Amino acid sequence: QVQLEESGGGSVEAGGSLRLSCTASMGTLNNMCVAWFRQAPGNEREGVGLIHAGGRPIIYDIFVVEGRFTISRDNAKNTVYLQMNDLRPEDTAVYYCAAQEPGSPCGLRTPFPTWGQGTQVIVSS
Repeated sequence: QVQLEESGGGSVEAGGSLRLSCTASMGTLNNMCVAWFRQAPGNEREGVGLIHAGGRPIIYDIFVVEGRFTISRDNAKNTVYLQMNDLRPEDTAVYYCAAQEPGSPCGLRTPFPTWGQGTQVIVSS
């Protein structure tokens, strides 16, 4: 079974950028729909966006992203990215990637069977 690992989190000032990576081991992400979620302290987990296996479509929660985040994938590196620009303090959260079984429905509200451990993002004002 594929295992996911997020990386790229850290601390930045408001207005800064980070690129998160979601890398798979013991399997390939290339035929999987992959989503990004985040959870801030005291808040429920919320979807950020997802990218389907073929690279399209890419779906964002526009109320979360507001045009600042971009999801992409590099199949050669077995990695999905979340580029985050113009970060705000309210983006502070643990960010998770999740993968869906090939051929299964994929949306920000569908259950995902495989999750990474998360990477912390802290945005200071």
